[in-house]
Amino acid sequence: MPAGGVRHDRAARMRVGLFGGTFNPVHLGHLRSALEVQEGVGLDQVILIPAAVPPHKGSAQLAGAAERLEMIAAAVEGVPGLAASDVETRRAGPSFTIDTVRHFRELLAEAELFLIVGLDAFLEIDTWRSFRELLELVPLIVISRPAGGLLPDEDPVERFIRARISADCSVDRESGVYQAPGVRGIRIFPVTALDVSSSRIRELVRAGRSIRYLVPERVQTYIQNRGLYR
Repeated sequence: MPAGGVRHDRAARMRVGLFGGTFNPVHLGHLRSALEVQEGVGLDQVILIPAAVPPHKGSAQLAGAAERLEMIAAAVEGVPGLAASDVETRRAGPSFTIDTVRHFRELLAEAELFLIVGLDAFLEIDTWRSFRELLELVPLIVISRPAGGLLPDEDPVERFIRARISADCSVDRESGVYQAPGVRGIRIFPVTALDVSSSRIRELVRAGRSIRYLVPERVQTYIQNRGLYR
């Protein structure tokens, strides 16, 4: 494993979150969400995994896979509980989450794994490769912004699960955990709403404006030194 590497000791007792994405670039919203999930769910480690070839996104203004990995590694260096993985950047072809989950189930066979996804990504999970196998293999933690309580009355997650995954869905509204046949569990986890996005950061860089306080200083320096997103 690369910089920020995954720990292999204490595997039998570890609870590990897998947090994939384009991370183009990684920013404080990603990192804050990872930390809040790590602390709030009681995970030993959250592993940030940049996709080499995102199957659901275009390649316009996409920094190289190695560059995005290096930015994540720089951002999490010295941060307890956060790590970077090159599992998808080393793999040829599109980066499918099911392959990554299988990899970590083998690598950390005794660990309890969780898959961390954003709400928007979850609401299209039925378009992912082998999504039903994925839901059977690993419980999901779906990060979302608070909306006047843990779960709104008009619940898009429950509607989506009933329509696209299983009509036989139950939810514990206090904990935000959904259960359905063939699903290991889906937990909604509200995180601090930071108004920052990778696309906005790229726009600012193109315009020659500062991205300070939107990304870690090491990431800002990396982007400047490499001339990314111009």
